[in-house]
Amino acid sequence: MRRLLPMLAASAVLLLAGCAQDMRNNALIATLNAYGSAVRWNGLESTLQFVDPAVLKAHPPTDFDLARYRQVRVTDYDDGSGPAPLGDDEVQQTVRISFVNVHTQVERSIVARQTWRYDEKTRHWWLESGPPDLDQD
Repeated sequence: MRRLLPMLAASAVLLLAGCAQDMRNNALIATLNAYGSAVRWNGLESTLQFVDPAVLKAHPPTDFDLARYRQVRVTDYDDGSGPAPLGDDEVQQTVRISFVNVHTQVERSIVARQTWRYDEKTRHWWLESGPPDLDQD
């Protein structure tokens, strides 16, 4: 019986660690799905709510940036093969965002390389790479 208790305790710890990893993965999937939906249906300005608050504080969007986000309508959001792990608390995802300028009706596409970081304290995934850059060629 004395040998069984440490084994049960170790099994419980491993089980809890596995559950924590599952919760983190589920949170990532939910966050990436919510981000994709926000981009598709609410526009690029909605991406700001996913950006790490520290990144937003260090690099706040200008009025010009916000106006540019409002003048485009997203026509496609392709997240390709999904996220790739960079470490325990970080993933990278490459997406193609197509949009139309509402004033000129010209369609463009950009490739956004997103880096997402898991914050253990808040149990939340944050976009570290910032909002999409519309000026890339």
